[in-house]
Amino acid sequence: MRKRLIEERSKRGWTQKQVSERLGLSEIYVRKIERGTRNPGRETMLKFETLYSVPDRLLFPDLFQVCVDTYCINEALYERRRSHES
Repeated sequence: MRKRLIEERSKRGWTQKQVSERLGLSEIYVRKIERGTRNPGRETMLKFETLYSVPDRLLFPDLFQVCVDTYCINEALYERRRSHES
């Protein structure tokens, strides 16, 4: 889950449908981005950044995570595989 995305949307009282309309995206795609089961492209990240006035690194911290520890890298890969299987 991308908690910050959900928090920003909830703070404004918007539904996923309203966000999707504002961004020109499908509601299903917005839902998947919020859940973390789909990763947005750069252009989509910028749309969210502009809509919420929050840097993309804060909205999508999982995509900007820097980790040099092998354990951390393996854990991140495991979590991604697991999320794609569900």
